Amino acid sequence: MKTTFSCFAILLLFFCACSAPEEKQETTPSIIQFELRDSLDLDFLGSPILASVNPNGNRLAFFDYPSRKIIISNGTGEILDTLSKQGDTPDSYGFMIDLPVIYENDKLIQVGMNGVFIYTQQGEMLKKIKHPEDMGGAAFMSMTGKTSKLVQFDGTPYLLMGSIRTRDTYAGEQKFYDTHKAVELVNLETGEAQDFGPFEEGSMFLNGKGYIQSDYLPAFAENNGKLYLSHGGEPKVWIYDFSPTEAVLDTAISLDIPNLFPIEGVDRQELSKGSYSINGGKAAIRNIFVLENKLLVLYNPGIDPIKMEEAEKLWMAGEEEEAEAFYERLEKETPPGILIYDIQTLEYLGKINFPEPTQTGGFTADEQYLYFQKKPNPEVEEDFLRVYKYKLTQE
Repeated sequence: MKTTFSCFAILLLFFCACSAPEEKQETTPSIIQFELRDSLDLDFLGSPILASVNPNGNRLAFFDYPSRKIIISNGTGEILDTLSKQGDTPDSYGFMIDLPVIYENDKLIQVGMNGVFIYTQQGEMLKKIKHPEDMGGAAFMSMTGKTSKLVQFDGTPYLLMGSIRTRDTYAGEQKFYDTHKAVELVNLETGEAQDFGPFEEGSMFLNGKGYIQSDYLPAFAENNGKLYLSHGGEPKVWIYDFSPTEAVLDTAISLDIPNLFPIEGVDRQELSKGSYSINGGKAAIRNIFVLENKLLVLYNPGIDPIKMEEAEKLWMAGEEEEAEAFYERLEKETPPGILIYDIQTLEYLGKINFPEPTQTGGFTADEQYLYFQKKPNPEVEEDFLRVYKYKLTQE
């Protein structure tokens, strides 16, 4: 197996205010670093990507694109079950629009075009929750740990996911930007759903230009009644007082991202209804986690658009290996990183790079640890996926 995950392939994948003062991100005396605690090897022939882990770290979910299988392992990497729900069957989630989510110790949630599905670990369908609107189309970009998140309010389980409502509009119309909501909160017991997170006053997405789906693809987390939300390429985290019935804007953090290549919109006439596109090389807030009183914001500063065009030309000319190598060199010039804030005071604590042996596409977390995929060795064909388990420490 070759575990290479091609961000460049994703790049070319196309489918049919209340604002706090800007943070001054200066060096602080404390040192935040990753401390390696453990690793696990998933013995699976394919190209699995780590999707999610449950809070106590004893169940992990992966998705393998070549076989279209969902893989569930225990905390040591032992495969417990695999399941596939492709085809035209009543329990098929359809086109995948999110990576699988581990639910408790023995269940799995998968979001697809056909709805939100809850399965047993062995693949038996327990519940299907219809989307609030029929879906006409969608685009999907997979990154380690980039998926929906489980939250609880008064003991009731909810799924916090990116909203897939079209609201009878599209990104070429002003109505889209006026009515857009970023996330959906789905009651897993009743199936009821409520959407939240508009483009607030002062948002760059209200500047009259048009944007593709990956420009505003949300990153989000919930903690103790607070919703932390970023709209993709906008370098801000909007913070709300959050409940199943309302989200009230509290404040916002303006992010100082090193070597940022700001996203630029297009003339809205260039966008057509029913067209969905993804560009993985553009600047974006890719994920948000809350871990041990720290807010972690995973960012990608983007790539020089002029050099990106050169890589695209190589790819379109059929020189795929050269294009991927060129893309990797460009990404090293402006690497992704993680901004860290104190969850109580929102004080900036520092920036940290990905651990050296890991992929920079993303990570996931349980209640104590962060999980990263090993960076593939281009010289060696490997028949397993290694996952590193890190502790975030502060001195």
